[in-house]
Amino acid sequence: MMKIEADRTKCDGLGMCEAMAPDFFEVGDDGTVVVLDEQPGEEHRQDLSAAVDACPVLALKLRG
Repeated sequence: MMKIEADRTKCDGLGMCEAMAPDFFEVGDDGTVVVLDEQPGEEHRQDLSAAVDACPVLALKLRG
């Protein structure tokens, strides 16, 4: 099973993840990433990998 991990201490709230995968990420009121679905289906792997790779501060990871 795939899992999204977000290190909110690294997040700068730039919103690249939200722009690329808005169903799974949003920048919260505090300016850091909120993961909307931590265990997405495998069919979303390509979009999520692109969003994770787009994070300039390396705050996101996909496990599994």
